Amino acid sequence: MQTDHNNQDKTTFKEAPILAIKGFIMGSADIVPGVSGGTMALILDIYERLLNAIKSVDVAFLKHFFTFKWKEAFTHLHVLFLVPLFLGIFAALAFFTKVVPLQVYMFTHPEIVFGLFFGLIVGSIYILIKTLEHFSIKEAGAILGGLLFGLWIVNLVPADTPEHPLFVFVSGAIAICAMILPGISGSYLLLIMRKYDYLLSNIGMIGGEDTMDGIIGLIPFLLGAAVGLALFSRFLSWLLKRYHSVTIAVLIGFLVGSLYVIWPFQHREFIEQVRDTEVVEVNDPVVTELREHPNENLPEFERLGKQIDDSSIEVLTIKKKLIKSDPFIPGSYNATGDETPDILGGVIGMIVGVVLVGGLERLRDIKV
Repeated sequence: MQTDHNNQDKTTFKEAPILAIKGFIMGSADIVPGVSGGTMALILDIYERLLNAIKSVDVAFLKHFFTFKWKEAFTHLHVLFLVPLFLGIFAALAFFTKVVPLQVYMFTHPEIVFGLFFGLIVGSIYILIKTLEHFSIKEAGAILGGLLFGLWIVNLVPADTPEHPLFVFVSGAIAICAMILPGISGSYLLLIMRKYDYLLSNIGMIGGEDTMDGIIGLIPFLLGAAVGLALFSRFLSWLLKRYHSVTIAVLIGFLVGSLYVIWPFQHREFIEQVRDTEVVEVNDPVVTELREHPNENLPEFERLGKQIDDSSIEVLTIKKKLIKSDPFIPGSYNATGDETPDILGGVIGMIVGVVLVGGLERLRDIKV
């Protein structure tokens, strides 16, 4: 793996389709908790190029941009790399939320979905270890250190934190740093800092009566994310230039630690939040459907609420939120009756994931 020392974009037009495919894989990973786009960027051998592209948003770019030197600005910005990559990412987000709702399958078939990504990462860890320039006690220690840090992160207990703009700024900086680290989930750290709901609620205000309040609430978070991304991407790039093998080994350790979170067999606990309440007539077809065929095994579902009077009743829109997830070994878990783990589905998912690693390795090695 070569490091680009002069930070010039060497992407060609011929590479655009491959980058779009890699972006699609990154986007699909971003949907699954515990798996990040940074993880797939590392596996697909574009991680350092991604950091260099982020670094290209610098003083020189801003100078070109604000003096209306558009050609110089966008040449400096690594557009040939970023555009196809982000088109692929957005295509994956649209495909796996609208066409094949992966976020729904994570609730209805969690063992298969998480098993697939578990297998992908296990196989990819082996590939990444093979790419190390050399493997010594130093690299082994770096992997162990990354593993222990990753396990510490995923076992942190959520704590109450203030909503002061300064802390929201810091939360944005920390979350964006985690999002570009393979194996570390930015959304999970937001949950730890109790800022995940803060972020979603402010986003939800936009477009309604409280649009301005939502925008004001997001400003410190976005500023923190921008500062964190600019500084941390440069720090990571500096580490990769000077301590390449050890840094990659630490990132591999993060990936190993992330396996704890995406192990397909987990006892998951959720809380339910009422997102909307609608009053309808008792003879409404929706009421009949909810009485005869209730389906609460979804991330968001409808449930009958209290009856207002003889002719009307509440229909509640409920959203599930994961608050705890404890891995277990098949055979050691006694189902309580709510659900029985799909052991076969999890095993098949892991096998398919490992097999797909061969395809990722070929995609990784394609040189255009």
